[in-house]
Amino acid sequence: MSKLKVKYACQDCGHESAKWLGRCPGCGAWNTLVEELAARKEPRGAFFTGGVAAKPMPITKVDTASFPRMATGLKEFDRVLGGGIVPGAMVLIGGDPGIGKSTLLLQAACSISGQYGQVLYVSGEESAAQTRMRAERVNRLHDNMLIMTETNLESIIQSAAHVKPSLLVIDSIQTMYSPEIPSAPGSVGQVRDCTAKLLRLAKERDIPIAIIGHVTKDGNIAGPRLLEHMVDVVLYFEGERNYAFRVLRAMKNRFGSTSESGIFAMEEEGLAEVKNPSGILLSERPEGAPGSVVLASMEGVRPLLIEIQALVSTTCFGMPRRTAVGFDYNRLILLLAVLEKRVGQMLANQDCYVNAVGGIKVSEPAADLPVALAIASSYRNMPLDAKTVVVGEVGLTGEVRMVSRIEERIGEAVNLGFRRFVIPSGNAAAFKGKRAGLEIIGVASVQEAMEAVFV
Repeated sequence: MSKLKVKYACQDCGHESAKWLGRCPGCGAWNTLVEELAARKEPRGAFFTGGVAAKPMPITKVDTASFPRMATGLKEFDRVLGGGIVPGAMVLIGGDPGIGKSTLLLQAACSISGQYGQVLYVSGEESAAQTRMRAERVNRLHDNMLIMTETNLESIIQSAAHVKPSLLVIDSIQTMYSPEIPSAPGSVGQVRDCTAKLLRLAKERDIPIAIIGHVTKDGNIAGPRLLEHMVDVVLYFEGERNYAFRVLRAMKNRFGSTSESGIFAMEEEGLAEVKNPSGILLSERPEGAPGSVVLASMEGVRPLLIEIQALVSTTCFGMPRRTAVGFDYNRLILLLAVLEKRVGQMLANQDCYVNAVGGIKVSEPAADLPVALAIASSYRNMPLDAKTVVVGEVGLTGEVRMVSRIEERIGEAVNLGFRRFVIPSGNAAAFKGKRAGLEIIGVASVQEAMEAVFV
């Protein structure tokens, strides 16, 4: 009996090696090579042309007609995709367990089945009865919605070629396996080979395919990093499970912008689109409370008003605690150092807690100044004016730097009744005179900002 050959493949970049190595020669990552059984090498045809060699042609002769897009029935989903799903596109959606990935695609699939024809939903994790129960819960049953519980990719491709669906959904890619690869489902080789075969199916037959991918403890999609390079669109579904809000972001999009984001709310009947997230986030904001500041943030190209709360109290131990929820912890440490060194706030013996209300994660530098003022407000026990919005990036010398899309931020705040704005002086100079009845305060440093809000 011939002995099975073993190889090692990197989980991040897919680099293969005949022996195990501590560091991957391809990407330089440590401890990423995993053991696999080597597959038999067989001759393969052309990847997208079915064995027919492609011929070169002048770029001026390439057809540039716009791709017809399919609306998913969810405007927030369509916004992130760039207007809808393109035929032949391959979309990868990742997110934490239980965040709503399957529910999102099931709602979109049911809507597409009612408009464009049959949709094939392949579940490798749930039974057909479980999938129907979820469809009944979101009230999206339709006869054109075909359910298939299968993990053998060859059977799935045969069924898709026979049905010719308007959309194929794979839930999830880590449960699929190809009989040609002698390794367990979810391994680097299986994920890479299954994705390649699905990509060939999508391009040759113009069938859009949506794939659900598991994520690691670091929040990255599990499997080789090559997986994200192979697909056309990479989406991340994020949110705190204890909150209703979910945010869909595009990390890669060959058919649209990566600056868009979609906001949903998890309700009893599934995911619902949030038309006015700023109003909902600020609906329970206490007025006249120290440590509360309103930030005009940007989710992609969409302005969003978020309440930043801070609590500063004298520590009971020798080492003060610093906690950040929805805000970068290292950025918080930097701002505390700036407040102590440049402004004179003695925070070395103070516990500091910062929270972005609503479960929204704020990652842009424009949140620096609101966080700094919220900390100072709590430390001094002095509230800010309830109709004030703050935005600005803070440098290590205490200066306040310009931010992008200031007009969109102020416009969203004006629609909710805010009339006073503390913004970087560079943005204030460009915005001066464009709107009447607004108090625009330009500040060049954190010290100036504190003098403007604390009178």
